[in-house]
Parts: sequence; structure tokens; C-alpha cells
Amino acid sequence: MTSAALAQPEQQPGETPAANPSSAGSSAGSSAGSSAGSFATSTALPDSAAGTNNSTSAPATTNASDPAVAASGAKPEVRPPTVPPGEAGRLKPAEQVRWLRQAAQSGLLEKLDDASLTALFQSLDPLTVPRYIKDGPNGYPSYEFTMIRQERIRGVWPSRPDRMVVRVTRDPIRIYAKWLPGGPHTGQEIIYDETRRSDEMYGHLGGFLNIIPVWASLNGALARTQSNHQIRDLGTEYIAKQFLSEGEKYAQAGITRPERIEVKTLDGVRVVAFTYETSAGMPEFYAKRETLGLDLRHPYFRTVESYDNDGRIFERIVFQTITPKTFDDETFDPKNPAYKF
Repeated sequence: MTSAALAQPEQQPGETPAANPSSAGSSAGSSAGSSAGSFATSTALPDSAAGTNNSTSAPATTNASDPAVAASGAKPEVRPPTVPPGEAGRLKPAEQVRWLRQAAQSGLLEKLDDASLTALFQSLDPLTVPRYIKDGPNGYPSYEFTMIRQERIRGVWPSRPDRMVVRVTRDPIRIYAKWLPGGPHTGQEIIYDETRRSDEMYGHLGGFLNIIPVWASLNGALARTQSNHQIRDLGTEYIAKQFLSEGEKYAQAGITRPERIEVKTLDGVRVVAFTYETSAGMPEFYAKRETLGLDLRHPYFRTVESYDNDGRIFERIVFQTITPKTFDDETFDPKNPAYKF
């Protein structure tokens, strides 16, 4: 299947038209054909994407009626699709993508019980979810999120996860991250601003060392002591991008469907989880087995669990809250009096 086959489907009677994405997002890779279809690149992010989902402590992801989104122009309420969930699998693939988007935006998906959600996604065409993710938006031009993160570094799995609050803008890319109490790196702060130094970040290690902030390379030894990723990878967009990129390789390997589809609740976040496993494993693929948890309101993933060739988990991520916000320059300034640089 060509990338043209993943283009936005025509509107069907009784369906709500989808929003056209803007140019604020990130993209990845090119589409590749196979008997299983193709995964295509992630699209740009519209300013007014909105919705809500379960969370544990911080403010929940806002929906279109909340001030953070209303300030940038709220969307009208989306009605549930007229086709019931039990019949969605009978629609043509292009219609399924539109149905899924409308079901998510209207709140229908999050109202379904676990058994109904599982049956629904098992009935859909294998390319429906990839096309839904491809159409985006996979995040927001400017937003704050809280997350739980664990990574195996140099073979060692941490006994406690890091808990973080992160503030991000995408054009330009600017990031402020703080490690919250309860994790092994409590108090650490990092700022990245591509308009100042595109290849370096500024941060301190917290605790007694917080009086010695330093500039460090994005790929340097200091950065790699706590994560296998760059600070620029923080956010929901990166996971969507990786899913689409890995999906092309799944298709080439003849993997047409997830090995398992189920509903899971991780740290208070309820998702539809898709597990993919490959015979080749790493390094041909990012992980031997990977489980991605789809948000019930938006085309992005809220949870990730990745396993190596020996069956050991090496990465676990949960986005507990995701809130679109507008930030001023002080948010990404180390001289901000609220920070400890």
C-alpha cells in the first residue's frame, strides 16, 4: 500500500469531519509498502486538540471546555458516531479511521467497559490504528505533562521509577524538566532551548550538587547516566513517531497484527494496550516485545513497556497527565526564581 492509501478518507454521511493538522508537529520516516499495508509519518499538531483521560494526582488532561484550550479557540462538541461499536469492524478501513477519531473525541471510547473496548479493537482492520496515529495530532504545540519513567541503564533496572514534570514547546523546541519527590533523582532540573544551544542542555543534579549547574552535551556521558534517550525525545510525539517507524519494519517482517490487544490500567491511566513481538528482536527492532497503551481520547500513546531479547523489561513510561498550556520565556530561563539552578 502506498502513502496515498493512508491519506485522509472522504467524509461519510453522519460523520463529523476531522480537523486539518497545522505545521507545529514532528514527523518521522517514509511510508513503505507490504502485504500488511504501510505505516506512514507522523503529522503536524493542531493548536486546538483537546480531551481528557484518567490520572492520579496532577490536573487531568483538559478537554475543549477548559480555559487552557478555550484560550486558543475551543472546538464544538463532537457527537458520538451513529454506527455502534459492535458494528465498527464492518466498515471499510478508511471509514474505521474516521469512526475511531469521532468515538475518541466524543468520549464514547472511555465510556466502554474493558470487554467492549477489547472486542472493538480486535474487530478493526490492522491498519486502522496506525492510520489514526498517523493522522494525529500526536501531542500539542505547547503542553505540560507528568510522567513515570524507568529505564535499564548499563544492565541495571532501577528499584524506583523517576517521577517528572515536563514543560514543552515544539516551535521552537524548548523543554524544562524537573524530577519530583519519590524517585531516585529528586530535585534535578534540566532546561533545553534549541534557540540558545541546540546541542547542549543546562542542568543540575539536585541535592547538594544543585549549586553547580552545568552545560552538558545532549549525547554526552552525563546525559546517558540516566536515560538512553535525548531530552528532545521527551513527549508523546516521539513515541508515535517510533511506533510508525517500527510499524514499517513489522510489515516487512510479515507482522500484520498485534500479538495481543487488551485494556490495562497503569498507575491510574486506562489504555487500550497493543503488544507486538518479533522473532528477530533487537537490534533489528527497538525491542523484542513492546506494549503500547493508546489514550482513549487522543491519537497518541500514554504508556510504553519494552522488553529485550532475554524477556527483561528495559523501559517503562506512563504519562499520568497531559495538559495543553501556553508558556512565557521565563519558563525556559534558568534565572526563573521558582527554579533551583
